[in-house]
Amino acid sequence: MKKILLPALGLLVLLFTFAGCSKDSAKKQAATDHNLILNYASSNNLNGQFTSSGLYYVIQDSGSAKHPTLSSVLNVNYKGYFLDGKVFDQGTGVKFKLSGVISGWQEGLQLIGEGGKIKLIIPSGLAYGSEPYGSIPANSVLGFDITLNSFSK
Repeated sequence: MKKILLPALGLLVLLFTFAGCSKDSAKKQAATDHNLILNYASSNNLNGQFTSSGLYYVIQDSGSAKHPTLSSVLNVNYKGYFLDGKVFDQGTGVKFKLSGVISGWQEGLQLIGEGGKIKLIIPSGLAYGSEPYGSIPANSVLGFDITLNSFSK
């Protein structure tokens, strides 16, 4: 019995240790991202606000009173860029279900209505996190300028 119990306890301790490190690492990254966003907002004279999740947004045009939900299908124009201004992606008339995109878009696009324009500065934890995605390095804070052309429920 002791031969089985000892390795199992060791494995449990190891799992809890890694889980704690992961949480600490995520907290440190969130703090780093927050400071990057504050510096970017200050340097670019942005007058936005943070949500409780850490998303920074500037509503440039609130659009119509009716806002999309996670189950909505949206049609948008957008430009995605790194904080150094380098554009990594853009599109016109792009359609997608809001529930199928990164968390920062899910949260931010519900803040405007049809015809609205919003600037989102998304911390890495609400974008692609600690894994690289295509040309986007791990732990990247991303900026997006988005116009919500239309949506359907």
